[in-house]
Amino acid sequence: MTETPFTLTRPKERTTSVVFASPHSGNHYAPWLRDNVVLDAHTIRTSEDAFVDQLFACAPDHGAALLTARIPRAIVDLNRGVDELDPALIEGVRRNVHNPRIVSGLGVIPRVVAGGRAIYRGKLSLTEAHDRLKTYWHPYHDQLQALLDENTRQFGQAILIDCHSMPREALDSARSQSERPEIVIGDRFGASASKDIVDQVAAAFRDAGFSVAHNSPFAGAYSTIAYGRPARRQHAVQVEIDRSLYMNEQAIEPHLYFDKFRDRIASVIKGLVRIGAQQQPMAAE
Repeated sequence: MTETPFTLTRPKERTTSVVFASPHSGNHYAPWLRDNVVLDAHTIRTSEDAFVDQLFACAPDHGAALLTARIPRAIVDLNRGVDELDPALIEGVRRNVHNPRIVSGLGVIPRVVAGGRAIYRGKLSLTEAHDRLKTYWHPYHDQLQALLDENTRQFGQAILIDCHSMPREALDSARSQSERPEIVIGDRFGASASKDIVDQVAAAFRDAGFSVAHNSPFAGAYSTIAYGRPARRQHAVQVEIDRSLYMNEQAIEPHLYFDKFRDRIASVIKGLVRIGAQQQPMAAE
C-alpha cells in the first residue's frame, strides 16, 4: 500500500478562505486491490464520484486550494469516520447495529458498491483495515484540517466545500420533473455552516441556472460533521451534483456536453470563492 492518497493543488496566491475537496473522485485502482475483489474493472467504479475532480479543477486559478482523492472509494471511503468499521467485512470488529451506513455496507472500508453489489471475496483482517486507514484516511484528513487551519489564520475563518455527485435515481422521489433538483446543498440542517454562508453557496449555483435543494436527500456525511464548526468560524458545506448532467452514468464516461457543463461549474466556483474573499475579524479569546 504505497499509493499517494490525494492530490493537493494550491493556488499561486491564496485569496479566499474557501477550500474545495473531492473525497470520492479517486480512480487509481492498485493491482493488489484488483486481485482481491469479485467485481470487474467497470462495476467497481460505480460508487465513484467520477470526474468531480475535473469539474472543480480550476478552483486554484481563483485563489482556493483543491484537495482531491487519488485512491478510490472501494479502498477507503474518505467521507466516513475512521471508526465506521463493518463487522460483516472485517474480522474482529464488534457489531454496531445503530449505524445505518455500516449496516448497508457503506462503512469507512465499503463492503459493497452501488446497487449493493459485494466488492470482496471474503473478509479482511483487522490489521489490513488499520493499515489502509493509516496509509490513506489519516493523511487525507490531516491535510484537509491543515488547509482549514491555514485559512483560519489568514482570513479569520475557513469554508470547506465538499464536492460530490449523486446518481440521477437518487432524485426519483421528486414529485415532478420541474421539482427535481440538480444540486443538493447539505449543512446537517444548519449544524455545519452559518445560514449566511449556506445561502450564498446556494445562490452561486442558482445564479448559474441550477435548481437547488437543501438537505434532501443528502444533508452531509462525515466531512460536514467533522469540519463544520460555525461557532469557531469553520464552516463545511456538502455539494451534490446530478451526475446525468455531465456524464453517461452507465458507461462512466463524460458525455457530449461535459466541457460546457464544466464551464458552468467554473462560473459557480468564481461565486463560491468570493464568499471567503474577505478577511473576517477573529473572535475574542
